[in-house]
Amino acid sequence: MGSYEPNETLYKGTVEGGFSTLEQPMGTPRHVKIITIGAGVSGLNMIRRLRKSLVNYEHTVYEKNADVAGTWFENTYPGCQCDHPSHNYQFSWRPNPAWSQFSATSAEIKAYLCDLCDAEAMRPEIKLMHKVQHAEWNEADGEWKLEIQNLQTGEVGLDHCHFLLNATGVLNNWKWPDIPGLHEFTGVLVHSAAWLKDFDHHGKRVAVIGNGSSGVQIVPALQPDVDHLVHFVRSPTWILPPQEERVLKKSSVELLRGTIMDGNKFTPQQIQRFRDDPVYYKSFIKATEEQVNALFKVLVDNEGSARILTETLTENMSAALKHDQTLMKAIIPTFTAGCRRLTPGPGYLESLTEPNVRVVTDKIVRVHPEGIELVGGEVIKVDAIVCATGFDVSFRPRFPIIGRRGNLQDIWAKELPVAYMSCAVAHMPNYFLFMGPNSPAGHGSIMTIAEQVARYVTIVLKKWQTEHIISLAPKAEIVHEFAQYSHVLLRRTVWAGACRSWYKNGTVDGPITALHAGSRIHWFHMMENFKGEDYDYVYDSSNRFRYLGNGFSVRETGSNPTWYLDNPDLVGEEKAPYY
Repeated sequence: MGSYEPNETLYKGTVEGGFSTLEQPMGTPRHVKIITIGAGVSGLNMIRRLRKSLVNYEHTVYEKNADVAGTWFENTYPGCQCDHPSHNYQFSWRPNPAWSQFSATSAEIKAYLCDLCDAEAMRPEIKLMHKVQHAEWNEADGEWKLEIQNLQTGEVGLDHCHFLLNATGVLNNWKWPDIPGLHEFTGVLVHSAAWLKDFDHHGKRVAVIGNGSSGVQIVPALQPDVDHLVHFVRSPTWILPPQEERVLKKSSVELLRGTIMDGNKFTPQQIQRFRDDPVYYKSFIKATEEQVNALFKVLVDNEGSARILTETLTENMSAALKHDQTLMKAIIPTFTAGCRRLTPGPGYLESLTEPNVRVVTDKIVRVHPEGIELVGGEVIKVDAIVCATGFDVSFRPRFPIIGRRGNLQDIWAKELPVAYMSCAVAHMPNYFLFMGPNSPAGHGSIMTIAEQVARYVTIVLKKWQTEHIISLAPKAEIVHEFAQYSHVLLRRTVWAGACRSWYKNGTVDGPITALHAGSRIHWFHMMENFKGEDYDYVYDSSNRFRYLGNGFSVRETGSNPTWYLDNPDLVGEEKAPYY
């Protein structure tokens, strides 16, 4: 074997080229400035994750609303509640044994988020009533430059950060329906996502446009108190039986069947048991979580399970509609169950059979000052119009976000929205988003999903801090390959069926942009590790190994410098300390 001869020419060249070692121990974290947009579920969780995982950082959360909680601050319409089990719609680090009912109301979820925000002293990091209206990457400085409007004063200020985290959410940017004359209506006009607090519907003739998840909740909430309710339905939708019936009463798990309920509400005895017995409570949470996660098997339909679900729901819905043929034709779909979002609708179907309710499937031509004109010429006079017509689900940012290739608004208007593992975008350095394209938006609670994205982003932030990276972004060809995989696999799910769905940006046969191509567990598994080889990097030196420092490590000065002797099987794993 030959002996190693150092390359003297290379050594001299690097010194003359300006390279010098970094005079600090390897692993020393440099300061990082982070801005998160949105103080909803994802933004609040990000505050806690950074506190638990990072040192030497600065973090600011800009929130356009007057308080935290995001969608649960904004959505206050009658009947508004979560369509997931309460005990799964909570952070794993903040269990709440005191949920009052199986599917929590928006007010209760808002209170949960506000309470944890105060308990964790998060408010100093949050600037309420501040709206980000422009963000642009500055290559020379390696920073994002932002314009933020103070909604109280109207003033526009500037800020900057190394990392920009977009936690504005996909179901947040509500929109009016495109109906001629809508804003010429002289009665009360209200959108479900911007409910008027002083709107009194009692004794009025009310039109509810839309039978998505919001409309399905609003109709039974208003029906008992209005004089007449006209429900405009564009297309049929599958309505699930109440969750407590499906997940608890009909469960094969004895622990769930034994839950003591009073309708949709937990009895005081049941809540007390949740509080007193943490082992039982954890088992209950895990059992309901498994019920939610199992849904993907139905949606893939490898064993005809979607067909069976379709038949079962058809029978249940027909019975709830009292076998009224007109209503059944209007409400029960012909496409396979699961193609559109499966919506729990306690009392919805039953309310449609009440004498003061009319279901209309005819197309709306325009809105007049006193009512709504149908395609056949009939004008239905109403006192109020409720638009339960949803959100802009195109994934286009609501303000300019300008990266290396231009404004993401323009790019995603012309091209299909694609993101690497749902949270990073090609040509957008140091930019991450929550619930981006092809995220598990329809797979279950977003609480634990937000936690996993935060963990992933934190790994990136630590890498940036300790390896002297200026910027990183996923490689364009890798993002393309991920999108290709997603769209090919999603074709085998019932989501790809012939139905109009927000999963396909409101189209019938468009590509599925909103959902992850796999189960919820599949997504968690995928997000466990950061695949650095999928990213392009810009370093602060011509030598990427400058981060190795002065030959020493921060671990030498820690409380346990011989940690590698404690658990040899864990050396190199995530459980080994970073600092």
